[in-house]
Amino acid sequence: MRYRLAVVAPSMTDAVRNVGGWMFDRVMAGWDVTVLISGAEDVRPLQILGANVLELERSLGSQGHGPMPHAIAVSGDLFEADARVRRGVLDALEHGTAEVLVWGDNCPVELDARIGSVQHRLSVAARAFKAQALTAAAISAPALGGTEVFRGGVPLTQLASVRDLVPIG
Repeated sequence: MRYRLAVVAPSMTDAVRNVGGWMFDRVMAGWDVTVLISGAEDVRPLQILGANVLELERSLGSQGHGPMPHAIAVSGDLFEADARVRRGVLDALEHGTAEVLVWGDNCPVELDARIGSVQHRLSVAARAFKAQALTAAAISAPALGGTEVFRGGVPLTQLASVRDLVPIG
């Protein structure tokens, strides 16, 4: 059984820009990565990173969600805006069923005390593939850094399996 990562983003652009390198590195480590995005967008940039793509509204509205992911990454803005996303993330944190990561400028108040700042150091391949995904998405970005920073929490049951995130501070 492979580890599963679900990335919940308002757009393809947001996912590629903020977690693209980390997603790629997880794919290369053997994880199944699925990105749930709103609307009909060109998904090729996410496919360059090795991710499968599903439509957010259809996925959240369906009865069967399949196996629970081992990790969930969500945009802080989407967490604040969608009660279904918020419930799912809070449930995963409360039950310790998944590693939870949030990206964005502001950490939601409900999560601030429960998760800390972490970073992922991008592999050379992740930087190259993220650069290609950004180009395919026509996203102009400043020089691609060597890390991606999140707010995150890891259930104690998964500490042995998650070694790519390092606490900051």
